[in-house]
Amino acid sequence: MTHTPTDQPVRRANGAVVPVLAFAGIVVAVMQTLLVPVIKDLPQLLDTTPSNATWVLTSTLLSGAVATPIMGRLGDLFGKRRMLIFSLAVMVVGALVSALTNDLLPMIVGRTLQGFAMGAIPLGIGLMRDMLPREKLGSAMALMSSSIGVGGGLALPAAALVAQHADWHALFYGAAGLGVLSIALTLLVVPESPMRAEGSFDLPGALGLSAGLVLFLLPITKGSDWGWTAGTTLGLFGASALTLLLWGVYELRIAAPLVDLRTTARPAVLFTNLASIMVGVSFYVVSLVLPQLLQLPKATGYGLGQSMVVAGLLVAPLGLTMMFTAPVYARLSAKYGPKVTLILGMVIIGIGYSAGLGLMSAAWQSLVIAVILGAGIGLAYSSLPALIVGAVPASETGAANGLNTLMRSIGTSVSSAVIGMVLANTANNVNGIAVPTMHGFRVSFLIATGAVAVGLLMALFLPKPNRAPQLRASSEEDENLALAEEALRGFRGRVLDAEGTPVARAKVTLIDRRGRQAGATLSAEDGSYTLTVPAQGAYVLAARATGHAPLASAATHAGDDRPVDVDLPLPGEAVATSAPGA
Repeated sequence: MTHTPTDQPVRRANGAVVPVLAFAGIVVAVMQTLLVPVIKDLPQLLDTTPSNATWVLTSTLLSGAVATPIMGRLGDLFGKRRMLIFSLAVMVVGALVSALTNDLLPMIVGRTLQGFAMGAIPLGIGLMRDMLPREKLGSAMALMSSSIGVGGGLALPAAALVAQHADWHALFYGAAGLGVLSIALTLLVVPESPMRAEGSFDLPGALGLSAGLVLFLLPITKGSDWGWTAGTTLGLFGASALTLLLWGVYELRIAAPLVDLRTTARPAVLFTNLASIMVGVSFYVVSLVLPQLLQLPKATGYGLGQSMVVAGLLVAPLGLTMMFTAPVYARLSAKYGPKVTLILGMVIIGIGYSAGLGLMSAAWQSLVIAVILGAGIGLAYSSLPALIVGAVPASETGAANGLNTLMRSIGTSVSSAVIGMVLANTANNVNGIAVPTMHGFRVSFLIATGAVAVGLLMALFLPKPNRAPQLRASSEEDENLALAEEALRGFRGRVLDAEGTPVARAKVTLIDRRGRQAGATLSAEDGSYTLTVPAQGAYVLAARATGHAPLASAATHAGDDRPVDVDLPLPGEAVATSAPGA
């Protein structure tokens, strides 16, 4: 998969682009915590059973997981801004559907549509990479990546306040209003990216991935209700494994896959995604434990007896701290690299959960835990897109960040299932009501600490960068120098006609030994071109220009930092299909 600039003029991004894109991410995150204040009342509100009411939450999770990598790839192909607006528009429609019903089935349909907005996070990161100067990219991506936590943390007290003083449908009207505002701001402020991936949309791959994800996440979210050893649960897990295996085989055999698994298997991408799952697990534990601990009555002996709104306000610093961590991350990453900041973030998360084991006896202690964990999770979340962006071509930014966001979603899903099971199995039965215990809360914090330890191990396996971090440039000269250094790791030369005159806007395509495109570009006005190589080996450089017969030239790159000079002399109108190798 390669990328080419479109013919449309490139609008320079103004200073409002970053906050507008981050606001879109926050709006999307609101969908995840919108119904937390009324979860326990959903069966009564929808006149259904508790097990059926859980589909209101499960449907959003499933659709978000499916939409995230698909919308990322569609953005790479057809325009990230266009797909961002489409995602938000689907969310607005879903919010209005939910706002206008008291019945279970339409509510599930509306919540499913709301989940499609999750694709906005990787699309926003991709837009930032394509438009922003490199000195601003680090903190911008950090803020966008953290927006899901920021939105979740800020939405909790706001949703609790609305649910306490107004009809619960007002939550959806408010979400729709935020979505419309985000669309308007995006249309006014955010330009479309000129970058496009070549190829077509992999519909069979999208269907296969969607089926595999649903078959995997469904038993995770419903396992507590069905039973973890029930035939339905185990059967769905087995079907998921088989579906994803067949999907992987198919993706490896096509030229333009939905997800480039070879890129995903690179250590920098693989270990980042594995660490992302663990960060997702650790993030959701605090969101599940602290609100319950704060709202339990003091009569239990350990509950803190706070109202729904106060509990939300005490947890809100989790999101606020994540937001304020973004500029701190940018400075640390510029000096030490995103790998170090990821490790530092995970260490802080571990300290927060370890300290939390003994800080559960007062409301102010919950505030301390939220701030510490917010700082750690903010650093970790901020590091993930930088690691992904530094390891994949620009044409795969949307799809690769979509997959990374999916990994975080899987982590939160696993966390929800495991912590829910722990709290249920350790609860006390009081007059037929299951009341979580302090033992269950502490076991949940221990599980989060263990997840962070595993994530820290994955982060330590990340390869060392072989050059200065991409986001360290602080001037136009630094950026040009970095681009020149990048060109040294591939082929360069000029496209010429039969008389030796430079040919401008000739398309030069890099083809690997498997016959797949590994890069593409257009020659400059002086006929010059540069193409980076993904790995050492034999390649074919194919050149094509109007008025000339196409040319194919064999060339080999040793994989080091030395450039390989290959001039491409295009024949005239005479038929020619190859040229001597360089």
